[in-house]
Amino acid sequence: MTVVLDNTIKLTDEQVSYYRENGFVQVENMLTTEELEELRENLEEAMGVQGGRGVQTSGVGDLYYKVLNQRVNTWRDHGGMARFVLSKRFADAAKQLTGFSGVRLFHDHALFKMPRDSKPTPWHQDWPYWPMNETGAMSIWIALDDVDENNGCMMFVPKSQRVKNLKTIDLVNPEDIFSDEGASGVDRNMAAIVRLKAGSCTFHDGLTFHYAHANTTDRPRRALAIIYMADGTTYSGSNHVCTDGQGFEKGDVLRGGMFPKLA
Repeated sequence: MTVVLDNTIKLTDEQVSYYRENGFVQVENMLTTEELEELRENLEEAMGVQGGRGVQTSGVGDLYYKVLNQRVNTWRDHGGMARFVLSKRFADAAKQLTGFSGVRLFHDHALFKMPRDSKPTPWHQDWPYWPMNETGAMSIWIALDDVDENNGCMMFVPKSQRVKNLKTIDLVNPEDIFSDEGASGVDRNMAAIVRLKAGSCTFHDGLTFHYAHANTTDRPRRALAIIYMADGTTYSGSNHVCTDGQGFEKGDVLRGGMFPKLA
């Protein structure tokens, strides 16, 4: 069976309200059992691509690899991954949560936390890493394995998406984001631990403070994240692997074949 994922799902009013208030939401059973199995197979194949148009951000032995074994834009190398990354189901759910009139892909990334010699992903926001002038971009994070505190589940600080203009955090030599003056009102003790069954997911705003535990098990923790931005989002001029060399000038709208409109 080859999945298509062109059907949409209707999120509840409670899920939409929770996301807009708290900056994240958990959604159960985003994938069927058959879809989950196909995504696992596709992602394993995509992670093994040598070269290609996707970007492997680190290799075995690198310090970052102990935090995340990550590949960006798997959809550009693997048609099976493209069916998931470009799917209407995920993008339409993002549109419901954000209220955007249109949703574009920014990029996908496979996020494997490798077993044993694993490091936590320190508290950070995503948006400061993205070359966008406007806020509001967000991610879906799909668990391919059951996740809890033992193998790298995530934590989110509710309402922290209201904190803007913080700097990026070095994920290898972690800094304490909570020591930033702009984060003085954010209480890490309020963080929610989000355990997920495989095939379920979270959505989170690019400004929401989040963290992932280390993987202390003997198997990789596999996840697929897809980043969505509002149609009309403009380029800030900052360097990023997905915009470098694409010919964008500061202030240009991020559009074109690399950033297709999905909903």
